[in-house]
Amino acid sequence: MGLGTRKIAGVSLLLAMSLIAFMLESFLPPIFIPGAKLGLGNAFSMLALVIYSPPIAFLIVILRCVLGNLIAGSLSSMLFGLCAGIVSISVSTLLWQFAFPKISMVCISVCGAVIHNTVQCLVFCAVSQTWQAIVYLPYLILLGALSGFAVGVACVLIIKRIPTRMFAKMGADVTL
Repeated sequence: MGLGTRKIAGVSLLLAMSLIAFMLESFLPPIFIPGAKLGLGNAFSMLALVIYSPPIAFLIVILRCVLGNLIAGSLSSMLFGLCAGIVSISVSTLLWQFAFPKISMVCISVCGAVIHNTVQCLVFCAVSQTWQAIVYLPYLILLGALSGFAVGVACVLIIKRIPTRMFAKMGADVTL
């Protein structure tokens, strides 16, 4: 994972935008369910996966979860978010490497978001030993599908609208 200056700057930009989205969402009220958020910061992890590599995407997920929760979250939300983020980006990576373009980037994003919400709910239930919280899972899956769709569409639009030479200036390689 050789990192040139342009690549470091591009990855740092994606991380910064991911943290900004995370921070902005922390000021918004939950969506229908306690703790539920849109997950807009995940768009930048998805972009990192597509324009850089899986290790860069993992790095952005881990740093966003740790730094974002140190600034505006809590240790418990860091635990839930980090576990869910790592599993989610793992599934997204596998789908990206082995199923794309048979399934679209939007579908990969939806799968990642649904996995993220499912893992977060299961980790919460396991840690709190409150399995009654599993009743939220169908709602979390629906919200994950909706937010994953929005994130996936946003990523597709960004990649299609921004000229390839701009990504090249960030040390990225986009070949879709």
